[in-house]
Order: sequence, then C-alpha cells, then structure tokens
Amino acid sequence: MLMPRFGATICTSMRQCAAMRNMPSMARAATPLTSALLSKRWNSTEELASPDAADVMRLDRLRNIGISAHIDSGKTTVTERILYYTGRIKEIHEVRGRDNVGATMDWMELEREKGITIQSAATYAQWGETNLNIIDTPGHVDFTIEVERALRVLDGAVLVLCSVSGVQSQTITVDRQMRRYDVPRISFINKMDRAGANPKRIIEQIRTKLKMPAAALQVPIGAEDSFEGVVDILSNQAIYNRGARGEDIVYGKVPEHLVEAVSEAREELVAMLAEVDDEIGEMFIEDTEPTVDELHAAVRRATIARKFTPVLMGSAIKDKGIQALLDAVVRYMPKSTEVQNTMLDIKNYEKEVAVVPYSNQPFVGLAFKLEEGKYGQLTYIRVYQGRLEKGQFAYHVKSGKKVKIARLARMHSNSMEDIDSVGAGEICALFGIDCASGDTFTDGSTQYSMSTMFVPDPVISLSLTPKEKNTTNFSKALNRFQKEDPTFRVHIDEESNQTIISGMGELHLDIYVERMRREYNVDCVTGKPQVAFRETASVKATFSYTHKKQTGGAGQFGRVEGYIEPIESGEHADKPHEFVNRVMGGTIPAQYISACQKGFMDGMREGFMVGHPIVGVRMVLEDGAAHSVDSSELAFRLATFYAFSEAFKATKPRILEPIMTVEVSAPIEFQGNVLGTINKRKGIIVDTESQEDYCSVVAEVPLNNMFGYSTELRSGTQGKGEFSMEYKRHAPVYPEVQEELIKEHQKKLAEKK
Repeated sequence: MLMPRFGATICTSMRQCAAMRNMPSMARAATPLTSALLSKRWNSTEELASPDAADVMRLDRLRNIGISAHIDSGKTTVTERILYYTGRIKEIHEVRGRDNVGATMDWMELEREKGITIQSAATYAQWGETNLNIIDTPGHVDFTIEVERALRVLDGAVLVLCSVSGVQSQTITVDRQMRRYDVPRISFINKMDRAGANPKRIIEQIRTKLKMPAAALQVPIGAEDSFEGVVDILSNQAIYNRGARGEDIVYGKVPEHLVEAVSEAREELVAMLAEVDDEIGEMFIEDTEPTVDELHAAVRRATIARKFTPVLMGSAIKDKGIQALLDAVVRYMPKSTEVQNTMLDIKNYEKEVAVVPYSNQPFVGLAFKLEEGKYGQLTYIRVYQGRLEKGQFAYHVKSGKKVKIARLARMHSNSMEDIDSVGAGEICALFGIDCASGDTFTDGSTQYSMSTMFVPDPVISLSLTPKEKNTTNFSKALNRFQKEDPTFRVHIDEESNQTIISGMGELHLDIYVERMRREYNVDCVTGKPQVAFRETASVKATFSYTHKKQTGGAGQFGRVEGYIEPIESGEHADKPHEFVNRVMGGTIPAQYISACQKGFMDGMREGFMVGHPIVGVRMVLEDGAAHSVDSSELAFRLATFYAFSEAFKATKPRILEPIMTVEVSAPIEFQGNVLGTINKRKGIIVDTESQEDYCSVVAEVPLNNMFGYSTELRSGTQGKGEFSMEYKRHAPVYPEVQEELIKEHQKKLAEKK
C-alpha cells in the first residue's frame, strides 16, 4: 500500500546498486548519489511505517463515542451533564427549553418545542487527559438515518436505557445498527430515581432481548426517591455526587446492608466474564481470584471484541452517576487505532485495504453528514487516516474534482471553533464543499473509497402543494432537505403532476413541512398520507410475446420467451428483483439482452393493480427471435415490457403493505383499552409485559391502519399512553382490502380521464 508513492526512488536506487555490484567497496562507498538515494528511500519508508510518537500519544487519548437510545430515555440529558462536568458548558439547561434556553445539543427551535432530538449533533470535550468526540443522536425511529450515519463513523457508543421501560423497540433498532457497524457499547441505566426503577430486570432484558452478555459494574444505593449513589463493584467503594449540580465526587465505604449484594454482583460479573474472556475463564476454572486490574483489562477486551457490555447506572436529571460513566468511556471504549476499518481500492477492482489510522499516511476522510449553515453547506468529515489542513487541496473520489479546504472547524452543537488542521481519528466540519452524504475525500495520491452507510427505504408519502405559486423557495427547500437526509425523497407524480414527499413516518414528514414554513417562509398544504404499497407475483407464469410494428421504412421486430416467478422470502432478500439470461444459440443477439433487461425494469417500475412498484419477481429469458433489419434495442425493450405485463397478470398478483412493529406503554389499568385499540386496527399481539404499575404491549400492525392512532391512544389512556413504531417488513394485504385498493385506484384513473 505504501510502496507506489516511493516507486521511482526505489527503482532508481536498485538500478544504481545493480550497476555497482562489481565495483570495489571503496568505490561503492565513495558514490554520493547512491548513498543519498538509499538514505532517502530508507528514511521515507521509515517515516511512513513508524507513526510520530506525539501522534500515537494523541490517538491514545482520543475516544469517538455516540449517545444512543430509545426516545425519552434521557440521551440528551446525559450529554448535557457530560458537557457540564467536562467544563464545555458553564450551566446545565434542560430538554424542552423549560428555562427558555433548552439543552445545548437540541439547538433547533423545533427540538426545544417538541422535547425530542431531530438531528444528531456533534461536540467535543476533555475528561482528564482524554479528548472526547461526542455525537448525540435522535431516539425516534423516524430519524433513524441520523443514528445510522453517526454509528458509521464512531468507534464506540453509550446505550442509554430507562430504568423502568428498559429495552424498547428503538433500543432493538439501535442494537442492530451497532452490530451492523461493529460498534462496541457501554450500557447506562438512566432514571434510577424514577418510580419502578429495576436495574436487574433491565440487565436481564439486555441479555435476552438484545442477545448481549451483560453484567453490572455498579450496585445502586437505594432506588426511586431514595436513590443516593452507586457502589463500584471493582474498587469496592461507594460513590456519591455532592454539590449544587453533583460536581463533587465523594467516596465512602460500602453501606453495610449492601455488602452481600456487592459480593454477589462481583461473582456474577466474574462468571459472565469467564464466558467471554479466555484469561478470566482460565482463572475461573482454576478457582483463582482475579485482581482489580485483571478485571478492568478483561472488561475492556470483551467490550472492544463486542462480546460483552458493562452496565453502569445513575440519574442524569438528578446529576448522579455521569462522572463514573465518563471514567468507563475512557477505560473501556476503544482508541481509533484499535478499530479495524477498511477501504476499497478503486484502481485494484475495489480490493479491501486496511486503514492505517495515523496522521503520516495519505489522507482519507468520509463525509457522513450535511447541513445548510449560514456560510453555505456544512460537511461533517471523519478523518480515517492522514491529516487535513486548512488551505490544502482534497480530491472528491466520486467526481474526481479537486477542492480547496478554505475553512476547517470543530463543532460544538450549532457553534464552531476554527482550527488549522485535524489528524487521523478526528471529526471536523468543512465549508463550501459540494458533495453528498457518504462521499470519500483523499489527498489525490490514492484512489481509496470508504464504504457508505445503510439507508432504509421510505414507508410513507404525502402530496405537498405550496399555498403561493411560483415560489423559488419551495424547490430550494426540497433540494436542500434531500441532500441533507437520504431517507427524505421527492418526486413528481406523472398523472396528477403533484409533488410527493416520502419519508420514515408521519412525524418525519411533519417536521420537514414545518421547517419549510419556518426556514423558507413557504406554507404548504399536505394531502392524505399514502402508504408505500408494493405488488408481487404469487405463482409462476410463462410468456411468449412478439412485438411487430411496420412503419414505412425499417420496422420493429422482437420476440421473447421465458417465464417469471416469485422470489421466495429469504432467497436473495437483498434483491427486490432479478433478471436471468438463459438464451442459447444466439436466438436473441447479445447486444439486445441489456435492452430486454431494461424492458423488465420498466415493467417493475409501476404495478398494474394499484400503480405501486413491483418487487420480489424473477424474470428468466429463455428464447426469442430477431430480424436482421427490423430488430433494434427499442424493439426488444418494448417486447420484454409487454411480455412482462401480460405474464404478471397471470401470476395471481398480490398487494403488499408495510407492517410496523408497534410498542405501546401505558398505566396497567389501561391495558385492556390498549389491547382493544390494537385489535381494532387488525394488529397481531407479539408480546405483553407488566412492570408494577405500567404495561408494555408489542404488536405488528399494518401501517395503513395506524393513522390517527396517537389521538385514540391519548383519549383511551387519559393522555398517559405513548407509543413508537418501526418498519418491520412488507406482507400481503387481506383479499377484501386488495379489492378495495384496486377499486380506489381504478376510480382515480377514471377521474383523471
């Protein structure tokens, strides 16, 4: 990987050496050119291979972490305390802007009004000698892309769980995202002061629902209203937060009534570590008691290997347990040099190449988030290797364009600090760079590209019409939002000529409509939400179609034969469609096969029952015929399109609808009402759980039946019920629903005529 940059020097010195092999040693020693070349080669290679000692020390003292959780678990409140205790902010402000200020990381006016995080926000802080890059992410499933792109570039994460609600639907989603990007995590059980707090049950949920070995590193001193602090199991010390905002840490003896509980928790920790760490496993078998340092080292090894999650606890709102969490982040989260990242060598058929995470390597960075700022587009970059300096040129790998880095900044929520350079492992922001989320930048000496992030498909659509016509701000806003958010899509309906916006949920689209009004002064009228239905085949059907058209000169001729069949669920799950060419003997000339595939894709674009895209279909082309004069790409494209259209109608097609995993939480006395509302909406109950005075119901419900559910739930639970939902899969609708949807579609078509 390093050799090409010094290829000319190496080759020259080798030729010089070969020419001198028969010379006397004195003559060889007296040749200054060779000595200089060999010295240059050695020093350059040494310089690249061995990172600078100061750079190694900087990387040892750097942690890139994210704060993730289900909505209302207290992520932003935890982050606010982290910023306060690390000295980044002078005062603590709460979520929802109760003091007319609002939490630092929720800087958008909408976030402070609604009390939820909408956009991920980056900041940096210092704890002791360790520098922390922190990204606070949203907990609502509608903004899941913010979590995706944050976890794509982070080295570790803090998974925040509520001490009462525990593992919820979005917790499971975040867990899946962490596994997708191999991100180790520390679990923090928040809200220990809340009525019904039960950390043991939450740890068991982590083990069973998330399938992640977990054990507590702390035992709570009291709970609910009497929560005072925690006992550190490893150091065997009680830890209390004192002072006006918990800034003073007081260590004491373990309370007598907790001595036995601490001993049991330590035994449980050692037993759990013995299952995931070889060294502790050997000690466990030999009945040897591990030392405190050995336990710390084992927790770190198992955490970084993603075999284990240490569990800490506290109450961010009561200013308890955050400093111990910071200590755990420094002690157990990986350094950038301990994370294995790979990039693709575009020049070498996208062969995987290991990232060398030091600043003396060729620069490679990934743009993972875009924002429209007052100085133009703000691009967040994670530097994976090399150094990025103000004034230098960088190369956009996708377009090949050369761009100048005019300004570099380190972000602190929506404020920034100008900097001159950043090294490997750092997160920074650039101004005025035209790129998309997921693009790679290099210094031009390499053609490496980082793998991009996973982007889920939208599940809901709305028609959008500006109240005032001929406003340029309408298109400006839509273009900006699409660029910032890959899950926000816009298209024009060809039949109605309406603008259709698509996203991850009602709240997702509502936020963008509101942002258009506030940021661009564009009031819009929205239509009824449209569900992203799909069409699919259920049985195999053959086709034999001849497209023949004579026009005066050369006509059009193309014949195609074969069959279409459904792709079974689980088979090619990542492919919504598949085209297979089995034509033998050249009955269809090779140059027309790609046209046949295009015709198939044209047919898949819009279904014949309700006009939604077709998925889960395989087309197998087996035979055909061509004419030496009249055949063309257009003829075969049309032949395949019409063949597919006819065959698809014979496959007993079905309409698929998005099924959502819905989790409802409400006081136990309203459990019957909650179950009734789900049954009324044709939901299937998957799980129910009672937690003292609260109940949790998990169900799978068609998205088309979920509109207006929040109003019904509030009225049925006296405003105390809350729910979240997440896309699960597409499934066939009931036959009577299919008939109704087809009739509605035909009625719309008739009205347009």
